[in-house]
Amino acid sequence: MYDLAIIGAGWAGFNAALEAKAHGLKVALIEKSEVGGTCLNRGCIPTKTLIQSAKAFQQFKKGNTFGIALSDSSVSLLADFSQIQARKEKIIQQLRQGMESQLSAIDYFNQEAQIIDKSTVKISDKQIQTKSILIAIGSSAIELANFKFNAKFVLSSDDILSLKTMPESLLVIGGGVIGCEFASLFCALGAQVNIVELMPQLLPGEDKGIARKLETCFKKRGIDIHTNTDAGTIDLKKYELVLVCVGRKPEISGLEKLNLKIEKGKIVVDEFLMTNIAGIYAAGDCTGKSMLAHFAAYQGRIAAYNIANPGNPKRADNQVIPNCIFTDPEIASVGLNEETAKNKNIEVKINKFDFLGSPMARILDETEGFIKIVSDAKTKEILGASIIGPKATELIGIFTLAINSGLTVAQLKDVILPHPTLSEGITEALH
Repeated sequence: MYDLAIIGAGWAGFNAALEAKAHGLKVALIEKSEVGGTCLNRGCIPTKTLIQSAKAFQQFKKGNTFGIALSDSSVSLLADFSQIQARKEKIIQQLRQGMESQLSAIDYFNQEAQIIDKSTVKISDKQIQTKSILIAIGSSAIELANFKFNAKFVLSSDDILSLKTMPESLLVIGGGVIGCEFASLFCALGAQVNIVELMPQLLPGEDKGIARKLETCFKKRGIDIHTNTDAGTIDLKKYELVLVCVGRKPEISGLEKLNLKIEKGKIVVDEFLMTNIAGIYAAGDCTGKSMLAHFAAYQGRIAAYNIANPGNPKRADNQVIPNCIFTDPEIASVGLNEETAKNKNIEVKINKFDFLGSPMARILDETEGFIKIVSDAKTKEILGASIIGPKATELIGIFTLAINSGLTVAQLKDVILPHPTLSEGITEALH
């Protein structure tokens, strides 16, 4: 008899297993594919590894800016896509092995699971008994009716990570986070890239100024952008490959016989991450709350804690969730942006710092972008921040902590940040 059976070993399930083990529970972790789920194997880690290779390639091309030149001017600088992919696979394998090494004292089953009832899980040809179940089965790419995935010409975000050769041209359908990251990546490696987005701006939901700045940067790099455009009006014959990335949907297949409450295609959970069936919990993308790996890990840990401590559960109610976009330039945001704050009828004050004024940004030769801080004009409390520019995805952590701690402008303004760094732009903005 297990205390907890976890279905899915992605970021939610894996972190839940470690948390449950720390509380002394007997845990079964069941995964039909690979440890690490989408994030490690088909999402965050492979894409960011490829993006880093593309960034390094661009840095080499800018060598003259830093006083570095090839001794033989006839030498051509080429991106070896097969080696780039090999490095990606090596990093995934190393991280996967690291995760697997942490599973001591946890029974890991690399098999498909079927939940029979709230205390029984079928694995292959046997059944295990458990006191509680955590469903953490992730999400899958959304497919468009007129652009069915075939892994040859019309690709999903999973498919494109397995390319053997660089495409000469790529149409990206969907100008959200995933689409913009892949557009930035393949443009940097030399492909001709077009983005088609149905909404009026790239990155719908992000700060409008940030979206406009990214569009400007993309156009400078040669990316063609068509907003307010239906992909059905585009001539596909002009492109070697079509990438469809219009979002992801919670994975709920295989749960039909459980009578779980499912609304709008996602598993409904309460504030403690329990489903409508006592003893069955859900965490991560399948709950549809925020499809980010770090939020899935947070939910997984909370769910495991609550299963281990039923008399003193924690609420999974932290909504200060940083969002990171690894385009070039990088983008990150947390809390409210200017538009969402005004929609809540909050009188706001905006503080802004342009990276053109940052000594470190000039040293790095990455001066495109700015830091934008939103605070309550009356209480002076920091409500949110949006950043586009160098290391935005690292800098946003300072604002995440500030908002979590309820800091005011004055409190963050008086923090001493080191010079010369990109982070000092935060206090410069507030001064």
